[in-house]
Amino acid sequence: MSGLKVSNLSYNYGAKTALDDVSFELETGTFCALLGPNGAGKSTLFNLLTRLLVAQQGHIEIAGFDIATTPRKALERLGIVFQQTTLDLDLTVRQNLSYFAALHGISGRDARQRIDASLDKLGMRERADEKARTLNGGHKRRAEIARALIHNPMVLLLDEPTVGLDAAARSAITNHVHELTQEGTTILWATHLTDEVQPDDRLVILHQANVLADGIAREISGDLPLKDRILHLTAVPA
Repeated sequence: MSGLKVSNLSYNYGAKTALDDVSFELETGTFCALLGPNGAGKSTLFNLLTRLLVAQQGHIEIAGFDIATTPRKALERLGIVFQQTTLDLDLTVRQNLSYFAALHGISGRDARQRIDASLDKLGMRERADEKARTLNGGHKRRAEIARALIHNPMVLLLDEPTVGLDAAARSAITNHVHELTQEGTTILWATHLTDEVQPDDRLVILHQANVLADGIAREISGDLPLKDRILHLTAVPA
């Protein structure tokens, strides 16, 4: 079963085309980097995947459920980490996760066990009782990812989750998220930074509303560094 399937997806803002016949499919347990510059269409795609926008053309399936015809079942299987932090800074890490669990109808012993398991996955158990506002940027991101895992989503979307973080924090977070695929979680990681893409990652390159390349990162890169290959693919003809 596919973890995530996007078929012939198009979206326009008036006369402006944000996505033009975009298609790709991720098998369960795949880490896929969605790479593209600002304005490529990544945010529109994420808005469609989370149903903040409704597709004008095309189909989206999350863990086998069509988001248009079975939205509740599709969204129940989805976790999301937005670009901007959404933690309540006056609550502790554990309180933030407990509140999120309650929103999903998870309480009591089950909630405590899930929260501890999520914190362990992101190396955040020792900071569980610290207020969110005292955390550095990297630990805030880890807390948000842990929160997104409480309801055991089959697909996890991360929208440029390392913006504003230093290189060490970015590397730690990308490594943690890669490890989640070993448990069968399908990951879609939106970024414009080529150093966050590992050679064996699935890579979808989005540019000016279109998919320019879709495959394994090292195969797309070929004999060039990935950054140079991206520049070559997106170059405007003379």
